[in-house]
Amino acid sequence: MILIIKHDKTEGPGTLGGFFTESAWQVKTVELWNNETLPSVDDCEAIISLGGPMNVYETDKYPFLQKEEILLKEAIRNEVPVLGICLGAQLLAKVAGAKIAKAPKKEIGWYEVCLTEDGKADTLFRGTKSPLRVFQWHQDSFDIPNSAALLATSDICKNQAFRFSRCAWGLQFHPEMTENMLETWLSHTKEKIDKDNIMLNYFKTKQVYDKQSGLMYLNFATAIARQEKIKA
Repeated sequence: MILIIKHDKTEGPGTLGGFFTESAWQVKTVELWNNETLPSVDDCEAIISLGGPMNVYETDKYPFLQKEEILLKEAIRNEVPVLGICLGAQLLAKVAGAKIAKAPKKEIGWYEVCLTEDGKADTLFRGTKSPLRVFQWHQDSFDIPNSAALLATSDICKNQAFRFSRCAWGLQFHPEMTENMLETWLSHTKEKIDKDNIMLNYFKTKQVYDKQSGLMYLNFATAIARQEKIKA
Protein backbone atom coordinates (compact mmCIF):
# COMPACT_ATOMS: atom_id res chain seq x y z
CA MET A 1 0.00 0.00 0.00
CA ILE A 2 1.15 3.52 -0.84
CA LEU A 3 0.21 5.78 2.07
CA ILE A 4 -0.46 9.45 1.31
CA ILE A 5 -0.67 11.75 4.34
CA LYS A 6 -2.66 14.99 4.12
CA HIS A 7 -2.17 17.73 6.70
CA ASP A 8 -4.81 20.13 5.38
CA LYS A 9 -8.04 19.87 3.41
CA THR A 10 -6.74 21.93 0.48
CA GLU A 11 -3.27 20.35 0.19
CA GLY A 12 -3.94 17.14 -1.68
CA PRO A 13 -1.65 14.87 -3.71
CA GLY A 14 -2.49 16.46 -7.06
CA THR A 15 -0.62 14.92 -9.99
CA LEU A 16 1.35 12.69 -7.62
CA GLY A 17 -1.85 11.09 -6.40
CA GLY A 18 -3.02 10.66 -9.97
CA PHE A 19 0.20 8.85 -10.90
CA PHE A 20 -0.06 6.29 -8.11
CA THR A 21 -3.82 5.85 -8.44
CA GLU A 22 -3.19 4.66 -11.99
CA SER A 23 -0.46 2.26 -10.84
CA ALA A 24 -0.81 -1.34 -9.67
CA TRP A 25 -0.34 -0.34 -6.04
CA GLN A 26 -3.19 0.18 -3.63
CA VAL A 27 -3.29 3.82 -2.51
CA LYS A 28 -4.62 4.97 0.86
CA THR A 29 -4.98 8.69 1.65
CA VAL A 30 -5.20 9.58 5.34
CA GLU A 31 -6.73 12.93 6.28
CA LEU A 32 -4.46 13.37 9.27
CA TRP A 33 -5.73 16.91 9.88
CA ASN A 34 -9.18 15.36 10.41
CA ASN A 35 -7.83 12.88 13.00
CA GLU A 36 -7.96 9.85 10.72
CA THR A 37 -5.81 6.98 11.95
CA LEU A 38 -2.40 6.22 10.47
CA PRO A 39 -1.80 2.59 9.52
CA SER A 40 1.11 0.51 10.77
CA VAL A 41 4.38 0.99 8.92
CA ASP A 42 4.26 -2.77 8.25
CA ASP A 43 1.29 -2.17 5.94
CA CYS A 44 3.10 0.51 3.94
CA GLU A 45 5.14 -0.12 0.81
CA ALA A 46 5.87 3.62 0.68
CA ILE A 47 4.84 6.83 2.43
CA ILE A 48 4.18 10.22 0.82
CA SER A 49 3.90 13.11 3.28
CA LEU A 50 2.34 16.22 1.76
CA GLY A 51 2.51 19.91 2.63
CA GLY A 52 0.46 21.95 5.07
CA PRO A 53 0.08 25.46 6.49
CA MET A 54 1.34 24.51 9.96
CA ASN A 55 4.94 24.40 11.19
CA VAL A 56 6.70 21.26 12.41
CA TYR A 57 7.33 22.88 15.80
CA GLU A 58 3.58 23.49 16.41
CA THR A 59 2.95 20.04 17.86
CA ASP A 60 1.01 21.50 20.81
CA LYS A 61 -1.46 23.03 18.36
CA TYR A 62 -1.35 20.09 15.92
CA PRO A 63 -0.71 16.94 18.01
CA PHE A 64 -1.26 14.70 14.99
CA LEU A 65 2.21 15.75 13.80
CA GLN A 66 3.77 13.77 16.66
CA LYS A 67 1.95 10.64 15.49
CA GLU A 68 3.34 11.13 12.01
CA GLU A 69 6.86 11.65 13.34
CA ILE A 70 6.69 8.24 15.02
CA LEU A 71 5.57 6.64 11.75
CA LEU A 72 8.34 8.37 9.74
CA LYS A 73 11.00 7.21 12.22
CA GLU A 74 9.74 3.64 11.87
CA ALA A 75 9.73 3.97 8.07
CA ILE A 76 13.35 5.12 8.04
CA ARG A 77 14.33 2.30 10.43
CA ASN A 78 12.60 -0.27 8.19
CA GLU A 79 13.82 1.30 4.93
CA VAL A 80 10.30 1.96 3.69
CA PRO A 81 10.58 4.54 0.86
CA VAL A 82 9.44 8.00 1.94
CA LEU A 83 8.81 11.14 -0.10
CA GLY A 84 8.25 14.31 1.92
CA ILE A 85 6.98 17.47 0.23
CA CYS A 86 7.33 20.91 1.86
CA LEU A 87 5.97 20.33 5.39
CA GLY A 88 6.47 16.61 4.80
CA ALA A 89 10.13 17.23 3.97
CA GLN A 90 10.55 19.33 7.10
CA LEU A 91 9.00 16.55 9.22
CA LEU A 92 11.35 14.05 7.61
CA ALA A 93 14.35 16.28 8.30
CA LYS A 94 13.23 16.76 11.90
CA VAL A 95 12.93 13.04 12.66
CA ALA A 96 16.36 12.56 11.04
CA GLY A 97 17.79 14.99 13.61
CA ALA A 98 17.97 18.24 11.63
CA LYS A 99 16.88 21.71 12.69
CA ILE A 100 13.84 23.46 11.17
CA ALA A 101 13.73 27.27 11.24
CA LYS A 102 12.46 30.31 9.36
CA ALA A 103 13.88 30.52 5.86
CA PRO A 104 16.00 33.56 4.92
CA LYS A 105 13.10 34.67 2.73
CA LYS A 106 9.56 33.43 2.20
CA GLU A 107 9.14 31.79 -1.21
CA ILE A 108 5.76 31.83 -2.95
CA GLY A 109 5.51 31.24 -6.68
CA TRP A 110 7.71 29.86 -9.43
CA TYR A 111 11.45 29.53 -8.94
CA GLU A 112 14.46 27.63 -10.22
CA VAL A 113 16.51 25.23 -8.12
CA CYS A 114 19.78 23.66 -9.21
CA LEU A 115 20.75 20.05 -8.69
CA THR A 116 24.00 19.47 -6.84
CA GLU A 117 26.45 16.83 -8.09
CA ASP A 118 24.81 14.40 -5.65
CA GLY A 119 21.43 15.44 -7.02
CA LYS A 120 22.45 14.81 -10.62
CA ALA A 121 23.54 11.31 -9.62
CA ASP A 122 20.53 10.57 -7.43
CA THR A 123 17.89 8.14 -8.62
CA LEU A 124 14.99 10.48 -7.77
CA PHE A 125 16.13 13.06 -10.32
CA ARG A 126 17.20 10.66 -13.06
CA GLY A 127 16.26 12.09 -16.47
CA THR A 128 15.52 15.62 -15.22
CA LYS A 129 17.43 18.69 -16.34
CA SER A 130 18.99 21.20 -13.97
CA PRO A 131 17.90 23.83 -13.13
CA LEU A 132 14.44 22.57 -12.23
CA ARG A 133 11.46 24.88 -12.58
CA VAL A 134 9.52 24.43 -9.33
CA PHE A 135 6.58 25.81 -7.38
CA GLN A 136 7.27 27.07 -3.85
CA TRP A 137 5.07 28.05 -0.94
CA HIS A 138 6.95 28.05 2.36
CA GLN A 139 8.34 30.23 5.11
CA ASP A 140 10.42 27.63 6.96
CA SER A 141 13.45 25.67 5.83
CA PHE A 142 15.25 22.51 6.96
CA ASP A 143 18.89 21.90 7.71
CA ILE A 144 20.38 18.86 6.03
CA PRO A 145 20.49 15.90 8.46
CA ASN A 146 23.85 14.39 9.34
CA SER A 147 24.85 11.75 6.77
CA ALA A 148 22.17 13.01 4.35
CA ALA A 149 22.96 14.28 0.84
CA LEU A 150 21.98 17.76 -0.35
CA LEU A 151 20.39 17.19 -3.75
CA ALA A 152 19.08 20.60 -4.83
CA THR A 153 19.81 24.18 -3.87
CA SER A 154 19.03 27.81 -4.71
CA ASP A 155 20.38 31.26 -3.90
CA ILE A 156 17.31 32.25 -1.86
CA CYS A 157 16.94 29.07 0.19
CA LYS A 158 20.01 26.84 0.12
CA ASN A 159 18.45 23.53 1.16
CA GLN A 160 15.84 22.50 -1.40
CA ALA A 161 16.07 18.69 -1.49
CA PHE A 162 17.85 15.91 0.34
CA ARG A 163 18.11 12.15 0.56
CA PHE A 164 18.47 10.46 3.93
CA SER A 165 19.48 6.82 4.27
CA ARG A 166 18.75 4.56 1.32
CA CYS A 167 15.30 5.69 0.23
CA ALA A 168 13.94 8.74 2.06
CA TRP A 169 13.70 12.00 0.13
CA GLY A 170 12.60 15.48 1.16
CA LEU A 171 11.60 18.22 -1.30
CA GLN A 172 11.08 21.79 -0.10
CA PHE A 173 9.21 22.55 -3.33
CA HIS A 174 5.93 21.19 -4.72
CA PRO A 175 6.03 18.87 -7.76
CA GLU A 176 2.32 17.98 -7.50
CA MET A 177 0.50 21.21 -8.38
CA THR A 178 -2.57 21.20 -10.62
CA GLU A 179 -4.53 24.14 -11.97
CA ASN A 180 -7.40 23.56 -9.52
CA MET A 181 -5.06 23.24 -6.54
CA LEU A 182 -3.25 26.43 -7.41
CA GLU A 183 -6.50 28.35 -7.89
CA THR A 184 -7.72 27.10 -4.49
CA TRP A 185 -4.49 28.05 -2.70
CA LEU A 186 -4.47 31.51 -4.26
CA SER A 187 -8.13 32.12 -3.43
CA HIS A 188 -7.58 31.23 0.25
CA THR A 189 -4.35 33.08 0.93
CA LYS A 190 -3.98 36.46 2.61
CA GLU A 191 -0.43 36.85 1.32
CA LYS A 192 0.25 40.00 -0.68
CA ILE A 193 1.34 38.36 -3.90
CA ASP A 194 0.68 38.78 -7.61
CA LYS A 195 -1.89 36.00 -7.98
CA ASP A 196 -2.52 36.62 -11.67
CA ASN A 197 1.17 36.39 -12.49
CA ILE A 198 1.58 33.17 -10.51
CA MET A 199 -1.36 31.64 -12.37
CA LEU A 200 -0.04 32.85 -15.73
CA ASN A 201 3.36 31.33 -15.03
CA TYR A 202 1.68 28.02 -14.21
CA PHE A 203 0.37 27.83 -17.78
CA LYS A 204 3.71 28.95 -19.21
CA THR A 205 5.56 26.34 -17.15
CA LYS A 206 3.02 23.50 -17.19
CA GLN A 207 4.47 21.35 -19.99
CA VAL A 208 8.02 21.31 -18.62
CA TYR A 209 6.84 21.16 -15.00
CA ASP A 210 4.52 18.19 -15.52
CA LYS A 211 7.17 16.25 -17.47
CA GLN A 212 9.76 16.93 -14.77
CA SER A 213 7.34 15.87 -12.00
CA GLY A 214 6.36 12.73 -13.92
CA LEU A 215 9.99 11.67 -14.10
CA MET A 216 10.38 12.09 -10.34
CA TYR A 217 7.22 10.06 -9.71
CA LEU A 218 8.46 7.28 -11.98
CA ASN A 219 11.84 7.30 -10.24
CA PHE A 220 10.20 7.12 -6.82
CA ALA A 221 8.03 4.24 -8.01
CA THR A 222 11.17 2.47 -9.21
CA ALA A 223 12.70 2.92 -5.74
CA ILE A 224 9.58 1.38 -4.17
CA ALA A 225 9.78 -1.62 -6.50
CA ARG A 226 13.49 -2.01 -5.76
CA GLN A 227 12.88 -2.07 -2.01
CA GLU A 228 10.09 -4.60 -2.45
CA LYS A 229 12.51 -6.83 -4.35
CA ILE A 230 15.21 -6.45 -1.67
CA LYS A 231 12.76 -7.43 1.09
CA ALA A 232 11.23 -10.31 -0.85
